[in-house]
Amino acid sequence: MIVVPLIERKRDGGVLTPEEWSALVAEYTAGRIPDYQIAALLMAVFMRGLERQELAALTDAMLASGDRLSFDGFKVPRIDKHSTGGVGDKVSLVLGPLVAACGIAVPMMSGRGLGHTGGTLDKLEAIPGFRTNLSLAEAKAQVQRLGCVLIGQTAEIAPADRKLYALRDVTATVESIPLISASIMSKKLAEGLDGLVLDVKNGSGAFLPEVERGLELAKTMIALGEDRGCPTVALITAMDRPLGRACGNVLETEEAILALRGEGPPDLLEVTYALGVEMLIQGGIEKNTKKARKKLETAIESGLAAEKFEQIIEAQGGNPKAVEDPSVLPQALAVEVYAAPRTGVVQRVEPRTIGRAIIALGGGRRTVEDTIDPTVGFVITAKPGDKVLEGEPIASVFAKDADGIRTGFDALAQAIVIGDKLTHKPLPLVSHRVTRAGVEVLGKT
Repeated sequence: MIVVPLIERKRDGGVLTPEEWSALVAEYTAGRIPDYQIAALLMAVFMRGLERQELAALTDAMLASGDRLSFDGFKVPRIDKHSTGGVGDKVSLVLGPLVAACGIAVPMMSGRGLGHTGGTLDKLEAIPGFRTNLSLAEAKAQVQRLGCVLIGQTAEIAPADRKLYALRDVTATVESIPLISASIMSKKLAEGLDGLVLDVKNGSGAFLPEVERGLELAKTMIALGEDRGCPTVALITAMDRPLGRACGNVLETEEAILALRGEGPPDLLEVTYALGVEMLIQGGIEKNTKKARKKLETAIESGLAAEKFEQIIEAQGGNPKAVEDPSVLPQALAVEVYAAPRTGVVQRVEPRTIGRAIIALGGGRRTVEDTIDPTVGFVITAKPGDKVLEGEPIASVFAKDADGIRTGFDALAQAIVIGDKLTHKPLPLVSHRVTRAGVEVLGKT
């Protein structure tokens, strides 16, 4: 296959046919097109976009590049959730076990860190022994037995996307609505779902900071899902500050465990409940928001949600004692408290600065081949609008050595902005609900 003319056509704003997209994806997946040519094509798509029929063709080609989960005869409704990524976003670790404890089957397939954002798989693998690389057969069996599996993209599902996902991360082509949409939906459509709930992030820490672009992304993915028989709904949620307090793989896993025990930060629980409500309603477990919310709260209060996570951890080779005692997780070698440099009001906690600092500390990837240190990161207790006193502890740095502590302190000095008064009101935690029928403004703080 001669690829250069296709790159040129897309570079110049032209359109590739469905047959060309299908051949490109098949040849690249088979290793017959080099990364550098696909990287050039990705950049052309980033700059020029895709027509609707191109996006559909790319998504279908990525989906067809591998196998699909099949649940013939399994009557439990299967609903998954996907987040477009953020800093401190450990919702999946809470939501999967929680919703499964309420009677929904959750075949949750997640990714690794992408750009400045953390990855669910990296957080799960912070649990000693936890396997995210289950086969499709293993994943299916676990869903049918426990109601939930937390896995990475297997070699069998959308292998084209797995290659493209890694390439996008290191070629500055992440923030593209068509590429994000095709990547997410090709994986999700392969899961054999009865419904999908999307968490589309909005704000300075999101891949698409502007709410208009987030809504465009949500509508694009909803159309892809609905056109292929997978009812899809999206919530727009805040990422103008880290979600929860913990940022970094082990730290976020610990905080997710606390949330499952009912001890998590209010903002993390609020976003989790909002998404969980949509999943319960979509699966037909409850008919209205109030009853669905109560069912989720009861699952946490009764201990059923935490127990479900223990079962999942044990089934996937991890140490289930982590739920009862998070100290069994790996621990950072160096920890220092960061104090407020002045008295005033916290104006901003900039998530991108925190996310990039985690990478600098060794907790994220600069290249596809990088290994990560799961123990490093931050716990930030200050939120926008909080009044703080000079010298008051407002965060902690977790690092592997003194140099890491200094790097962390420098990042916090940039990320946490303290002034005389609040200059910008934080975004609502859940601002919009998007369905095929349209957009509902919620504005929930």
